[in-house]
Amino acid sequence: MNNPTGSTGPTDPVGTVHTELSVTGMTCTSCSGRVERKLNRLDGVTATVNFATETASVDFDPTLHSPEDLVAVVERTGYGATVVSSAGSDTNGEEGTTPSPDTADAARTEEIADLRRRLIVSAVCGLPVMLLSMVPSVQFDHWQWVALALTVPVFFWGGWPFHRAAVTNLRHGAFTMDTLVSMGTTAALVWSIVALTVGDAGRPGMTMHFHFLADSGSALSEIYLDTAAMVIVFLLLGRWFEARAKGRSSQALRALLTLGAKEATVLVDGREQRIPVDRLTVGDEFIVRPGETVATDGVIVSGRSSVDESMLTGESVPVDVTPGDTVTGATVNSSGRLVVRATRVGGETTLARIGRMVTDAQSRKAPVQRLVDRVSQVFVPVVMAVSLVTLGAHLLLGSTTAEAFTAAVAVLIIACPCALGLATPTALLVGTGRGAQMGLLIKGPEVLESTRRVDTIVLDKTGTVTTGQMTLSGVTTTGAIDRAEALRLAGAVEQGSEHPVGRAIVAAAADQATGSGGALPEFTDFTSHAGSGVGAVVDGRSIAVLRPDTGLPGILAKTVEDAQSDGATPVVLHIDDSPVAVLTVRDRVRETSAEAIRSLKNLGLTPVLLTGDNRGAATVVAREVGIDPDNVLAGVLPEGKVAEVRRLQGEGRSVAMAGDGVNDAAALAQADLGLSMGTGTDVAIEAGDITLMRDGLEGVSDAIRLSRATLRTIHGNLFWAFGYNVILIPVAALGWLNPMLAGAAMALSSVFVVTNSLRLRGFR
Repeated sequence: MNNPTGSTGPTDPVGTVHTELSVTGMTCTSCSGRVERKLNRLDGVTATVNFATETASVDFDPTLHSPEDLVAVVERTGYGATVVSSAGSDTNGEEGTTPSPDTADAARTEEIADLRRRLIVSAVCGLPVMLLSMVPSVQFDHWQWVALALTVPVFFWGGWPFHRAAVTNLRHGAFTMDTLVSMGTTAALVWSIVALTVGDAGRPGMTMHFHFLADSGSALSEIYLDTAAMVIVFLLLGRWFEARAKGRSSQALRALLTLGAKEATVLVDGREQRIPVDRLTVGDEFIVRPGETVATDGVIVSGRSSVDESMLTGESVPVDVTPGDTVTGATVNSSGRLVVRATRVGGETTLARIGRMVTDAQSRKAPVQRLVDRVSQVFVPVVMAVSLVTLGAHLLLGSTTAEAFTAAVAVLIIACPCALGLATPTALLVGTGRGAQMGLLIKGPEVLESTRRVDTIVLDKTGTVTTGQMTLSGVTTTGAIDRAEALRLAGAVEQGSEHPVGRAIVAAAADQATGSGGALPEFTDFTSHAGSGVGAVVDGRSIAVLRPDTGLPGILAKTVEDAQSDGATPVVLHIDDSPVAVLTVRDRVRETSAEAIRSLKNLGLTPVLLTGDNRGAATVVAREVGIDPDNVLAGVLPEGKVAEVRRLQGEGRSVAMAGDGVNDAAALAQADLGLSMGTGTDVAIEAGDITLMRDGLEGVSDAIRLSRATLRTIHGNLFWAFGYNVILIPVAALGWLNPMLAGAAMALSSVFVVTNSLRLRGFR
């Protein structure tokens, strides 16, 4: 299956309610892991807490808990929480509203403003301390006491977020990044005060020099006020950059969720009336004037125009629409006046579904992130132990107390695992957000691993490689009925079909009926024969439109043979089980398909064309787009598509599948990576791992490239984060790193990881 076992994505069983909480006060993955464990200990609760998005995605039994109960649990754990949204799933499977980013944005804005204030005050006080401690020529008599006076507000007020979080976590028996920061800076301040009041450091005329390595002064003749002050300044700077970058990383999704119109012009008894969009109901007719945003998903009742769908699909070329065409909420009407009948409102609109899909993907954890979470839980206690061992080892080996102390503090400061916790979620956040802007919806982090492994891509022909907009090109009869009657009967039966061939026949038959001033006849007892055709009763006769079979009369057999060799698709009209006519339809290859196939080959994928059509038609299409005829699987029934995917997997291939129809859904689910065309059916969209909201096969290569780029970014981030700690903890333990430089390096590592992830915003 395309969703491997062990995924911790949020579930939505019948009878549960889904809610999103904004969680404040988390400073590393140890915090998010603790909140997640506390929530999951509640009966009937499944929660995933994302450190990068600062949200908790929770499914819970409403008979046991309320959203307020969940908030109370988070607050008792030592953090703040507010309910961002709550969407229920009842026995009918109806969905509620989508998350609103306003609350989280307000909290993040306030957090950034608070960090900025603390950073400015701490830097104004801390920089003179660093200068006085590093440059002997500016050290006047009693300078060290001035440095102490400047350090105290930096330590207590600037460092308050770290100390508060450390104390809160200690009350719950937990150790986090803040524990290391608070312990390290407290030790540096306390040591300095003792050295000033008891030791030699407070004497007039005392001088100090900056050391890249651990200081080598005597026990109480050196002070570490620059460490206490500048570590806090560097960490505040890193956290401020980090908070701002995290806000930008989710900017794409927030922009997407705010695209929709706020008001709609509804027709009530022929009169126009402006109402809020949330008051629209299914069946309402509303007006969209040139330049206005389409209020909700609907069908055009009257008017012709071009609609700009770039905000949803990433395609810049407007789409021409006429009566009967569907339009999507949040798209922009470019030219003519339209009257639209609403078909989806509220949480069921395409925009709302996209928001839920992307939010769900961002709240879930990649397999590698679960490993990182487990490492983070034991990392801080291990670092504290390493710091104590460093202190003892230096003393036993004859180092001065000052050298041993400095090395131990440097270990505490350098080891903060911020970068480790940000490595995966920030890249996922930016990658999925950028994908949403381009009309590429990645359903979950486990999908990224699948895109790296796939080596074969199975492409459904109709609607994927071709336009899927078939047209009738000919009708041949045996003479038992005329061409017009054959088309009339075939069109009547195909009214119950959603297949592109059926739609082409219905369109031609409807045009013929309109031209003669009539309408297509009614049908009863409709039956669909999977992969072979449809049947119904029309005018008291049993009518069927089926795939060609053996035993056809000579003229029909010749028509079928000629059509198939020419790349067309023939179907046979049967009246009371007797073949009487062949209707030939043609599809055309998308203009972009050949280039898209080349892109897929450049990605190392072998394209395979899979279709229920005849081999002649499939081979013509394959040659036109550059697929090897040996990789054409034609005449495959829906259940056969699944079997073909399994066969390829049995050959040791990792298979991706791209399709858009009901008959592709099972194969999409079977494939290692399912890519569903968003213009297709709902069931195909649900079955796929990646949904392409735009027409055309080029989106498939874009989706795979974006997924692989996101995965590369995650791996690069993790390599840096792990490598940083693996290399610099021993360096600090050996006394080769000044604690102030350790603080700067730790802050830089977090900023590096987040900014590296932000590069994905420029993906093209």
